[in-house]
Amino acid sequence: MATRRYNDASTTRRTRFDPRLAARLGLSARERATLARLTSPQAIQAYLYRVPCNHEQGGETVLSVREVLRRRRAHCIEGAFLAACALWLHGDPPLVVHLDCDTSDYPHVIAVFKRGRYWGAISKTNGASLRFRDPVYRSLRELAMSYFHEYNNRRGERTLRSFTRAIDLSRVDPTLWVTQRTACWEVHDQLAAAPHRLLLVKDQGEQLSRLDPFERRAGKSEQYSAPRVRRRRKKS
Repeated sequence: MATRRYNDASTTRRTRFDPRLAARLGLSARERATLARLTSPQAIQAYLYRVPCNHEQGGETVLSVREVLRRRRAHCIEGAFLAACALWLHGDPPLVVHLDCDTSDYPHVIAVFKRGRYWGAISKTNGASLRFRDPVYRSLRELAMSYFHEYNNRRGERTLRSFTRAIDLSRVDPTLWVTQRTACWEVHDQLAAAPHRLLLVKDQGEQLSRLDPFERRAGKSEQYSAPRVRRRRKKS
């Protein structure tokens, strides 16, 4: 029911899937069929909500679009790759933004899009706050600031500090982020190393409030719990 609502033509513009681009990116027929159904940012986000969180139990990963579709799991940058690819195949540029933070926390990556003059974002996260943003923000700074209040570490400290411009992944070799079988560290490092614009002025970071206990408890809600690791019994 949710997917049907997200694809409602009355709330989203009509798009046309580009099979030639899909072939040029090296996507298989099955991969194309999945991405062809994601006809709007809302539909892409709904799909990512249904993809379980990648808890990286076997070690750190940066999965490509192909590997997200194959393994059916993703964390933020992996979801952003898939979202950017789906947007591209339906006529939007594949844009992502890297959100950086205090060293006590973890950076985040979102796929961004415009409707008219306004920015929105698609975001893969396991929590309740750093998620989809409707295209109502007049600038990327406004969009980045919409994540500021809830972007916090385990101590309840607000940690978001900077953001990049919209980075166009169509300028990056698609074998490095669309179809690569191994971890996409090269693209990850490019995003992390891109110039960032500060969200706070001098000394503001020292004056920030912390989340109160109620907010901290609410922020612990997760959509997908980490799988339990079965311990092997010792032989007697």
